[in-house]
Amino acid sequence: MLAEQQMNEQTYTAEQLGYVYENRRYVGNKETVGFVLWDAAQSLNINTYASRFITNIVKIDLGYQTIVRSVNSVWDIVNDIFTAAIVEKTRTRWGKFRPYLLGLAIPGCVATLLYWFMPYLFAGQNAMSVSKFIFYLVLEIMREGVGTFQSIARTGMLAVITPHPVDRTRLITMANFASGFFGEKLPEHAMTILLDVIDNKAAKSAATIEKQLRGTFVGMGAATTIISSAMSFWYFSISKERVMQSVKTPSIIDSLRSIANNKPVLLMTLSDFLAGFGISGSKSDYYIDVLHFASMTLVAGIPAAPLSPVSYSFVPWFRRRFSSRFLYIVSRNIGNFLHVFVFLFGCIGMDRKTYAGGFYQKKLPMFFAMATWELIWTVFYGLMSVIGTELYNESMDYCEWKNGYRTEAMTSVAKGLAAKVSSSVSGVVTTALKKIVGYDQNAYTAGTEQPDKVKFWLFAMFTIIPAITSSLGIVPMLFYDLHGKKKEMMYAELLTRRKEASIAVSDGDLDAVREMEEKLKAIRDGKDR
Repeated sequence: MLAEQQMNEQTYTAEQLGYVYENRRYVGNKETVGFVLWDAAQSLNINTYASRFITNIVKIDLGYQTIVRSVNSVWDIVNDIFTAAIVEKTRTRWGKFRPYLLGLAIPGCVATLLYWFMPYLFAGQNAMSVSKFIFYLVLEIMREGVGTFQSIARTGMLAVITPHPVDRTRLITMANFASGFFGEKLPEHAMTILLDVIDNKAAKSAATIEKQLRGTFVGMGAATTIISSAMSFWYFSISKERVMQSVKTPSIIDSLRSIANNKPVLLMTLSDFLAGFGISGSKSDYYIDVLHFASMTLVAGIPAAPLSPVSYSFVPWFRRRFSSRFLYIVSRNIGNFLHVFVFLFGCIGMDRKTYAGGFYQKKLPMFFAMATWELIWTVFYGLMSVIGTELYNESMDYCEWKNGYRTEAMTSVAKGLAAKVSSSVSGVVTTALKKIVGYDQNAYTAGTEQPDKVKFWLFAMFTIIPAITSSLGIVPMLFYDLHGKKKEMMYAELLTRRKEASIAVSDGDLDAVREMEEKLKAIRDGKDR
């Protein structure tokens, strides 16, 4: 709380206090284009069908999948801690995060290509194949290890590409707007249409359907992997880290302490942890296995499509009139809130004993329900794309303000770790629940139907169940208070510190920088008072 106490002891000019609102630009046009492409690359995939790929195309038994999820979840938690410690200590001429983003781009691409080629690598092997199970387990562990370095570095990079919050918000907003406008979801939409075409089983044998599905998944998966990796690699090669790290690397104890005294991070972490227990099934499973209309995700989104790019224009209006706390809560929960009404609507006309009938099994009623959901949800789309990332980046500035150093790696891991613990539990439960209710892994490729009971649970698992099980995540954010005067003072002081540090580094006076850092540490520890 020391930095907050100093806030009342120091006087800043109106210009310094207004720094947080100024429209400053540090990132040039070329790098901005690269950032937009990088952001688009994050969604240039068909990962929404990953579960269906493993379950119905690769055909790995659901019991085996539960084991892989459990083992990988434990490994994920363990390797996060060590990876964060390594990244936190990194200081190179290329920056703190870029070396990992550049160095692991190709290995990550190769590992993902192996993932998508599994149907051919293990052609003809049944769901209980031990060799296929072991390969999948080892591959997921490897991908998790590489992915952890990439994820930590990617999150950290977002916080250091520019020192100014307005410039940062501009980049995030522009990237999300451009990605949505130019169709970052095109591969996913194309895949959806292809699945519907193949699902038209007239005059097709089960063998033909399976062959077409396998080729479609492998082709689309491999193509999107190569293209998105190339886009990301180009941005990593031209990007810069503009927020200077402390000369002295923080110890693990200091890193952990910076998390413990960072109230914004603690609240967001607890919120993610509680929300992570939400048990959430796949919307695509419902569309494909119940409605036999994967394109519902496209058709239902048509009325809302014009609103998607326009929704970014609402962000400044929202930000002026509502607190970050309120906007964060609304943006994170509006979808679940609306799903409650979708569930109730879908249950109309259903036989409660047999689960047969009901609007949830009919395309036309569910089109109106989901189109309405999409329309309301899209109003908040721009806000959802910006507010979460910006609050996290502000919390990193808060860490620098309070402690004199930044701990992006350890903080992102701590924040992500809490969510992973809970989401890992929910993921295992979700996979196990599909097996418990009797989901038939062979029905999709064999052209047969799931039982009505299974259809109902697939519907409930993407609507009412996640809405109920993730609602506790709202509570911690009710106490978030980094806004107004407190936020203005924070950025005014950071501006002063960064200028002094930049001048000292430019003059080659690293001793002056170290002295400044030691002074901040002494103040933080209460030794100067």
